[in-house]
Amino acid sequence: MPYQPNDLLSRHFQESGHDLVGKVEEQLNLVSPDSPNLPIYRDMILTVLRMAQDDHNRWNAKITLQALRELEQAFRTLEQFKGRRKVTVFGSARTPVEHPLYALARELGAGLARSGMMVITGAGGGIMAAAHEGAGRDHSLGFNITLPFEQHANPTVGGTGNLLPFHFFFTRKLFFVKEADALVLCPGGFGTLDEALEVLTLIQTGKSPLVPVVLLDAPGGTFWQGALDFIRQQLEDNRYILPTDLKLMRLVHSAEEAVEQIQQFYGNFHSSRWLKRQFLIRMNHRLSDQALAHMQDAFADLCLSDGFHQHTYNSEEHDEAQFSHLARLTFAFNARNHGRLRELVDYINLPENWARSRPQTPQRSREPSKAT
Repeated sequence: MPYQPNDLLSRHFQESGHDLVGKVEEQLNLVSPDSPNLPIYRDMILTVLRMAQDDHNRWNAKITLQALRELEQAFRTLEQFKGRRKVTVFGSARTPVEHPLYALARELGAGLARSGMMVITGAGGGIMAAAHEGAGRDHSLGFNITLPFEQHANPTVGGTGNLLPFHFFFTRKLFFVKEADALVLCPGGFGTLDEALEVLTLIQTGKSPLVPVVLLDAPGGTFWQGALDFIRQQLEDNRYILPTDLKLMRLVHSAEEAVEQIQQFYGNFHSSRWLKRQFLIRMNHRLSDQALAHMQDAFADLCLSDGFHQHTYNSEEHDEAQFSHLARLTFAFNARNHGRLRELVDYINLPENWARSRPQTPQRSREPSKAT
């Protein structure tokens, strides 16, 4: 949705007798006069000025500065990789080279690179180093965290422009999810479990776009199966989660299966976003009339009203002309059951449900699946 300026900030400075709003806008027009984002930058600067006016705590100011610098540096660095699908891989930094999981992660990285996807990890050792080894430098991105011990960039991304250092975990976590078109989780410690549950929470609540979440373990491994058993027995059975929430993740036992899961997810589904009060799914292929009619009943529980509608690009999406070639599916999503939404995506991805037409050329988009 269009950005709504913060009038409270503007009124605050006007009422305090400072003509800061006009001065800020004047400076922004010198830097980027044609930017459609000027109202956002104006409110950003006014927010900092409000903090400076209050001047309560030096530590608060330093946190804000460090976070803003890390965000700006990451945005600038990652701009060169825009348009490439990326997969974030999590797993233990302590996995030894001789462990079967190390070889599995290396095979995963190689398979993702062959599919044209980049591999994002925390840039450390163990699973992270293995995935980057398999992918190679040109297909690797490392988001390293500054720690007093243990965490050093692995040789694949160390000392290259493909490595981003972070001081704060929360800014690093943001980019792990923001940049990911898929996530693969290998066995690991507290950090891996933290990332797994946070990612699932973000997707479950609609705060992050729906992407494939793949749990990868070695053949015969029980790490993720044990975790899933706990989730079913303690969370699902006690109704702490919806039964369909388990549809948000898939357990596999080979690198080939992990890559296939990601490729299947993007077989027809391209990306999604909110457009006003409608949830919009972009597709590489239109759905057949029969498939669309079947959806009206089979997935009626996802719609608040009026069912599913298929259409082409329209002027309301003026900010996304680069995706004008893609078909659209819109509906009044209840914004609650994202596990069922994943089932809808699986249905959309079945080739037998596509209308007979020339395939579209897929492009990448990272729109958040919530109104912004």
